[in-house]
Amino acid sequence: MPTLIDEATKILRDNKLKITKQRKAMLDYLANNAKHCYVDVTKIDEYMRKTFPRMSHNTIYRNIDEFTQLGLVERQAQGDQAAVCFQCDFKNEHHHHFVCNQCGKVIELENCPIDPKIMAQLGGCQISGHLFQIYGECADCVNSSI
Repeated sequence: MPTLIDEATKILRDNKLKITKQRKAMLDYLANNAKHCYVDVTKIDEYMRKTFPRMSHNTIYRNIDEFTQLGLVERQAQGDQAAVCFQCDFKNEHHHHFVCNQCGKVIELENCPIDPKIMAQLGGCQISGHLFQIYGECADCVNSSI
C-alpha cells in the first residue's frame, strides 16, 4: 500500500517535477508535522534552511506554491501568516475541515456544506471553488480543560 509520501512523489513526477532531496525532505517534514494540523510556513522555511543551509527562501516558498497548486498541501491564512496542512486525501481533493483553536488539530469533514438551495440562489453562476472550515475546540482539548 503506497504511503502519502509515495502518492505525493507520484503526483510530482506526473507533473514533470524532479524528486530532489530537498523536495523529498519537505514532503517528509509535512507528512510528519502537518498531516493533522496547519503548520506556519515560516516553520517549514526554518526547518528546510537548517537542513539545507544553502537553500534559498524563494526556492522553499516556490516549492510550497507548487505543492499547493498540485493539491499536495492546503494553504490558509492564520492572522498575517500563511500556514499549510499536508493533504489528507489525494483522491478526494474537495473536502472541508474542523480546525481546533487550541491544539491546531485538523479533522476532515466528509460532506460538503454547499446546499442545493445556495446553488439556486446563484441563478446560473459558475462556481470556481469555495472554502469552508469550522473552528472550535476538539474533544481532546475540551476534555483536558474539564
